Amino acid sequence: MVTKLLTHQPVFKQLQSLATGLPHIKDLFRSDPDRAESMWVESDIFCLDISKQRVTREILDALEALFYQSEVPSAVDRLFSGEVVNFSEGRAALHTQLRVPSEKQGSEFLDVELQLQKMERLVDEIHQGIRRGFSGKAITDVVNLGVGGSDLGPLMASVALREFASPSARKIQVHFASTIDGSQLFELLEHLNPETTLFLIASKSFTTIDTLSNADTARAWLKKVCPDEGLMLRCHFIGISAVAERMSSWGIPESNQLIFWDWVGGRFSLWSTVGCSIALSLGCSAFRALLAGAHDMDLHFRSRPPLENIPVLMALLGVWNVNFLGIKTHAILPYDGRLKFFPPFLQQLEMESNGKSVTQDGISVDYDTSPILWGDVGANAQHAFYQLLHQGTQSVGSDFILAANRYDDFQQHTHYNELAAQHELNIANCLAQSKVFAFGGDLDSSNPFRCYPGNQPSSTLLLNRLDPYSLGALIACYEHKVFTQAVLWGINPFDQWGVELGKEVALKLRSIDYSGVDDDIDSSTRALARKVAAFRETRPLSDRG
Repeated sequence: MVTKLLTHQPVFKQLQSLATGLPHIKDLFRSDPDRAESMWVESDIFCLDISKQRVTREILDALEALFYQSEVPSAVDRLFSGEVVNFSEGRAALHTQLRVPSEKQGSEFLDVELQLQKMERLVDEIHQGIRRGFSGKAITDVVNLGVGGSDLGPLMASVALREFASPSARKIQVHFASTIDGSQLFELLEHLNPETTLFLIASKSFTTIDTLSNADTARAWLKKVCPDEGLMLRCHFIGISAVAERMSSWGIPESNQLIFWDWVGGRFSLWSTVGCSIALSLGCSAFRALLAGAHDMDLHFRSRPPLENIPVLMALLGVWNVNFLGIKTHAILPYDGRLKFFPPFLQQLEMESNGKSVTQDGISVDYDTSPILWGDVGANAQHAFYQLLHQGTQSVGSDFILAANRYDDFQQHTHYNELAAQHELNIANCLAQSKVFAFGGDLDSSNPFRCYPGNQPSSTLLLNRLDPYSLGALIACYEHKVFTQAVLWGINPFDQWGVELGKEVALKLRSIDYSGVDDDIDSSTRALARKVAAFRETRPLSDRG
């Protein structure tokens, strides 16, 4: 294929010109009294306010032209039809197929529903106390062993939606361990009962060293109390992978194996059986609702014109900010404590997908691609990094995420009135911060310490309420935003060769003798390794008198 660079698109120079001398956001509002009403896009699930972005109607029209010049519609068709879109690995990217309702699923994807049903049977057996540990006791705790997409998505969704857990799911505590240093697992094993603990090993290749090192530690922990290894593996481990043979070699019986496919990228895998930890944490009906919300966002993405299409509009505004306004970072600011893991989840989704410097053809780009993504729960972040956003020297784009309704299912709760009042305060803070980001303020223009320039662009995603359905749609919305931006930049959002390089080098460094001379090792790395060895030969500070 031949990919046209962003800078070679016919509308590129017009967009550059439109970015020159762009008015302050507050002046955009002054010149257009109807701006707020005209820059508001709705779906059946949530709505998007872009009025505080640094754009005009003329800019939006030019961005719409860029959408068509970049041939995004045909790229979307290729994505959903199963054509190869990951050219460096020769793969399709059909994660959207995982959330197609079973009655609409094509015959070639029957295995998707079969694997979901197998997962649901396992989950129900655990929730009902049918599947038990080696000593006959019911499972009380599940530990998800995964890293990257096998950890970030399931962790985020499980935490965000815990209040929607079914009564049977509430009997189970689901934990997550991903770090290669074993620190998370060490803390868990100190408190868990091996007789009632089940481990999920989630790894697409079933070779991920981070995950398998944690799995080996868990197996050794269990062997100390259950010498019958076959019984222990059957009762305490479920494997989730695209490679059944490797799960079998590790010792997981076929009945405990859940499959997904090589056309499911890791950071898009929560919709597959990798979501088993979500189903265990919430219940299978909540997991199905998560899939349903994502599927409905797929339909929105495929059917709506660009300026009425929430993920497409988010993508176009992102390209505008990065490539024409020179804004290099983007903050995710959910005003909802349940979404505390949403910013790190999006960091992987966006930066691993679009942190690329060559096109699909392998040609170096001459423009920036993914911004640096960061963020935190907004109400906490106000007391951390908002100072930089209000009075610092850097331009930063932001997404505010807010649910209009909260605690409406808890009206019988003892503290409902107090909690409802807190949510009103939360809404006020979200609206206040987006207002000051855009318009600034001059409480005392003669005092340089009390000047707030504003002009920081932001969008606000407003949900009716956060529940499994709306969270599924929200995740899918960002997935489609990322894909659309990749098409506009001409890059491949589905490979991650930089990640693979780091793994390869780490494996080589494990077996190298640093005491000798090795031309393949740089002097800095060799010196650090020797310093590690030297520290190991000395007593810890805690042992010193």
